[in-house]
Amino acid sequence: MKSAIPWLLLSMLAVSACGTSTRVDEYRPSGTLLPLNGNEKVVVVGRRHRGEYETDPDFIHCIGTRLANRGQLTVMPEQQFLDSFYPWFEPRMAPLGLRRMGGMLEDSLIGKRVRELGIRYMIWVDGNIETTEKSGAISCAVALGGGGCFGFSSWDKAANYEAVIWDLDKLGEKGRVQVDSKGSSYLLAVGAPIPFVARVQSEACDGIGSRLQSFFTSVGSSP
Repeated sequence: MKSAIPWLLLSMLAVSACGTSTRVDEYRPSGTLLPLNGNEKVVVVGRRHRGEYETDPDFIHCIGTRLANRGQLTVMPEQQFLDSFYPWFEPRMAPLGLRRMGGMLEDSLIGKRVRELGIRYMIWVDGNIETTEKSGAISCAVALGGGGCFGFSSWDKAANYEAVIWDLDKLGEKGRVQVDSKGSSYLLAVGAPIPFVARVQSEACDGIGSRLQSFFTSVGSSP
């Protein structure tokens, strides 16, 4: 009976660790789909307005992949975009508002490059993941006949992101999407440590990516 207790606990933790809660909110000035012809592109860029702050590039890549995964949108990779406009989107120079963006587009070199690359919409993404509510402890020992760990620890993670869609052709904001995702992760050690990690960032990416996609394409539409 005692040997069954750890396995029962493992099963309970596995289920609870998958119980990530995600809320997505959006703002749309118009109910119509955003126009995008076959030659125009979307770029997803992470906020980097301070030297020590940068939205996770892996998260930005995940959103871009989610937007393009049905072949209906052409999404320029973030790094390609940054390289094409260096140094204009580095931390000290990146535009934080549409007025600043408009001023940059009036520069003949920048405006021409945007048109050449066919970039119609820029989606700014800002946010991060925080780890909170840590508890428990794990202790490990090493012996000649082997060793092992014993204990239990848990921690909560919360992801909060906001995406803002800018139309570079009309120079206007076309929508916002906010996502909040929370989940608890666990580490159980009965011999070898076994982690149960909540997919907080992945859930946030799916939530914000699918909602952003709906600004451009109808649900259920075929490529």
